[in-house]
Amino acid sequence: MAQLEGYYFSAALSCTFLVSCLLFSAFSRALREPYMDEIFHLPQAQRYCEGHFSLSQWDPMITTLPGLYLVSVGVVKPASWIFGWSEHVVCSIGMLRFVNLLFSVGNFYLLYLLFRKVQPRNKEYF
Repeated sequence: MAQLEGYYFSAALSCTFLVSCLLFSAFSRALREPYMDEIFHLPQAQRYCEGHFSLSQWDPMITTLPGLYLVSVGVVKPASWIFGWSEHVVCSIGMLRFVNLLFSVGNFYLLYLLFRKVQPRNKEYF
């Protein structure tokens, strides 16, 4: 039965990733320019992506910590070195949005772990 749970989780994670990719593709095609609060966050994330971490360049309209920007740089910079992508591609709005897609899959996995912690398996039934 534990093996089936692994198959179910893999199927659910794959479906979640597929649906997320389809939504990502649809939104990226429809919204080529920054949308809503991306107007503030995108330029800041692009400055971080270019290696400008100075506090003097921080946008005062942003009230959140720079964690997502730093993680984005940690994801997209190695990808640029591995695949040989240009700075323009790596720091583009699409690539920075893609990091959020990866976070959504990670959140699904964390939700699964939390569910397993809250609802442990009852061994009497298995």
